[in-house]
Amino acid sequence: MGKISPVAAKYIVHANINIEGIVDRPDIIGAVFGQTEGLLGADLELRELQKSGRIGRIEVNTDTRSGKTSGTIDVPSSLDKAETAIIAAALEIIQRIGPCNATIKTLNIEDVRVSKRTFVIERAKELLKHLMDNSMPDSQELADEVTYSVRVMEVQEYGTDRLPAGPGIEEGDEIIIVEGRADVINLLKHGFKNAIAMNGTSVPETIKELSKKKVVTAFVDGDRGGNLIIKELSEVADIDFVTRAPDGKEVEEITKKEIHKALRSRISGEQAKHELGKESERLNARVDRKPAPFRQQRSPAPRFNNTRERTPPAPKPMAVSPDQKKKFKEMLENLVGTRGAQVLDQKMNTLGKVPVTELQSTIKSLNNTAYAVVFDGIVDRDLAKAAEIANVKFLVGMDSKLKPNESRVPILTTKEL
Repeated sequence: MGKISPVAAKYIVHANINIEGIVDRPDIIGAVFGQTEGLLGADLELRELQKSGRIGRIEVNTDTRSGKTSGTIDVPSSLDKAETAIIAAALEIIQRIGPCNATIKTLNIEDVRVSKRTFVIERAKELLKHLMDNSMPDSQELADEVTYSVRVMEVQEYGTDRLPAGPGIEEGDEIIIVEGRADVINLLKHGFKNAIAMNGTSVPETIKELSKKKVVTAFVDGDRGGNLIIKELSEVADIDFVTRAPDGKEVEEITKKEIHKALRSRISGEQAKHELGKESERLNARVDRKPAPFRQQRSPAPRFNNTRERTPPAPKPMAVSPDQKKKFKEMLENLVGTRGAQVLDQKMNTLGKVPVTELQSTIKSLNNTAYAVVFDGIVDRDLAKAAEIANVKFLVGMDSKLKPNESRVPILTTKEL
């Protein structure tokens, strides 16, 4: 509304003006008042209406080009609809301004109250949203928040190693050993007060001493790091039971239901140790196995001494066709962020889609029918070995931890594609 604040305007008359010559703004305003004087009667005299505040300040904006003047006229009004319409129509009788011919055309009459109402509605929506976002939580949310805060406050430092632990370590006969402080807090949040953290992969003396006096359950993450901790604990401490979070999850992020399920399905420490031993034997067997076609090939001179037998040099990798390359690239782009994998047959048709965590077991179960594997992840040595055994022809991932000569399966990454 610009500079028309002296009037509580209900309407604004918008008009266009075209003048065959060059004139100034005061000339236009003077013409509006002068040429409408006495036309509409004393009650609608523009000068009197402006003095009484029923017509606001007339705004004129003009631009001069090629010896002609054009622009707009805005007339704010607090009159009723009919009177405002009469004023708007009266503007169009002006045909001359100064020495020049002029044409004024009323475009529309804006109801300012509609604009204000729209603003009020939009602003009310913002205020209501802010109120709802910051409103008081219900009683259950308050109770949960207070309970969580109290339980976090219950985390204490235990033993000479000052390990994060719940308040129930000394009270009961059983304890739960977890990896870090966040795991202890999550168990406390769900009512388990007898957890203690190792604070690393090496086993502290405090844990060793507790394992002699308490019934110990090792509760580890569902990843390879969890296996390493179980192995370390089994060697230096007396572990009675072992359980783990679901595959790919950490103890600090699992729900109460998942915690109870994991603890119910715990196995004995001896059984866990036995399973780890069998897994280690399988891995060693894969490393020691030499493919027959490569037994007579001459290995390059070793760059360093290593007691473990190195994988023979890979043959020239299979050539990937442009069509295959294009399809691999499209699939990889579609998988970004999904942590999923696609297994393809020789005709590049999809045999199945699985999570990355189940990829190795899926490859083994397909009985050498997998031609290529495209997945949202990094190619590591274990996956490459599984692909070799299953005669997979291409591994396509985001990146690779292996050098080109460290696997017989051609590995393609986003760089190659």
